[in-house]
Amino acid sequence: MALSRIWSAFIIVAIAVASIKYLSSNDYKSVYNDMIVGKSGDTIQIGKKNLTQFSPIIRDSIAKNPNYQESRIHYSKKEGSEDVRIYRIQASDGVISTSKTAVDICIGLIGIMTLFMGFMSIAEKAGGINFLSRLIQPFFSKLFPEIPKGHPSFGHMMLNFSANLLGLDNAATPFGLKAMESLQTLNPNKDKASNAQIMFLCLHASGLTLIPVSIIAIRASMKSATPTDIFLPCMIATFLATMAAMIIVSFKQKINLLQPVILAYLGGISAIIALLVMFLVRLNKEELDDFSKLLSNGIILLIFLLIVLGGIYKKINIFDAFIEGAKEGFYTCVKIIPYLVGILIAISLLRTSGVFDIIIDGMKYLANLSHLDTRFVDGLPTALIKPLSGSGARGMMVDTMQTFGPDSFQGRLSAILQGSSDTTFYVIAVYFGAVSIRDTRYTVGAMLLADLVGVITSILLAYMFFG
Repeated sequence: MALSRIWSAFIIVAIAVASIKYLSSNDYKSVYNDMIVGKSGDTIQIGKKNLTQFSPIIRDSIAKNPNYQESRIHYSKKEGSEDVRIYRIQASDGVISTSKTAVDICIGLIGIMTLFMGFMSIAEKAGGINFLSRLIQPFFSKLFPEIPKGHPSFGHMMLNFSANLLGLDNAATPFGLKAMESLQTLNPNKDKASNAQIMFLCLHASGLTLIPVSIIAIRASMKSATPTDIFLPCMIATFLATMAAMIIVSFKQKINLLQPVILAYLGGISAIIALLVMFLVRLNKEELDDFSKLLSNGIILLIFLLIVLGGIYKKINIFDAFIEGAKEGFYTCVKIIPYLVGILIAISLLRTSGVFDIIIDGMKYLANLSHLDTRFVDGLPTALIKPLSGSGARGMMVDTMQTFGPDSFQGRLSAILQGSSDTTFYVIAVYFGAVSIRDTRYTVGAMLLADLVGVITSILLAYMFFG
């Protein structure tokens, strides 16, 4: 029900804001068109005014730069003319293009899903998932007390968390969906999220990642002097967000985190991560890239090799097992299309209506009113969009870096925010949609609270490291 209310609120607020814009503006009458059939990158004409009609500040700015931009509004003046064209660039697709994008995402996911679900089917028949389950059971049985000992869902979750840790998004999704399906077999109420599913999804969505490879690559492509300098803040922020998610859900489910087994495992994991961080911070960009590729891709190939060898040892029909799992991956991708279309069109309406612009401008106004350093506000668009859209947040991060520079405080903050959490509403729609869960209970609130911890931590770390 919580997701249903939020989804409805997104649509109502977006249409209300768009209607206010339409009624209050004499120039911008294409807002409804932009929300339905508009496309990202379109030039949206707002109006044309004589130079004398602008404030002295804007007139001076246009005199210095005939193609002046302020707060996402562009002013363009041709030489010899007193008329100024006012326009903006649409930041995201309307609902028609977004619906197509949602289907394209699922189609693109089919190949990845069939690949990993196929290999996972071999691993299950060869006993590999049960082996992983026994390995992680002492720790997971405390966090997931409702799951019986030796259940294969432990192994699926272990693979999902490991893939996330290594930044293997393509592998994490199939493993995660398989974990949700496995947990659903234990769920007494098939329409309502179980405690175990909520704990798993909140830990998954906190996005604990060891090496933010894609962010470092983007910073390097934008000529950052030190593209890897955000690595340690990203690691700390995402680790604390994960701990926050665990604490929040454990409090709600009355799970005691001070048990010796949990503390031992968390201490051991933290120590391993700390040692690896100490090693990685000594590497330059090229060495970090090489190590990251070796670690992530090497582990995937090692998993494939061990699965095949296990299948040979157990004398199972390996190829038939692969095809059986691959078919399941295909059907799962088709099943999540309606859920993904639903959540993405609501996000599209919010973005194209200008709701985000109002929120960001309001936050900047409040920061100025409170006499705070307002630099952090310029990095917040990434944090606001990240729970809704990964690609949208990535676009906001790139835009912030282009505007202020990749090595600016704002640019670095946007990079840390991009790496501090996952796409909350996308994850909820896809993972719960795959098992037809309609009542998500307190999942949304817990995940957004963990996201907030990640955002606050990211801002504090940005000031600590780069302020």
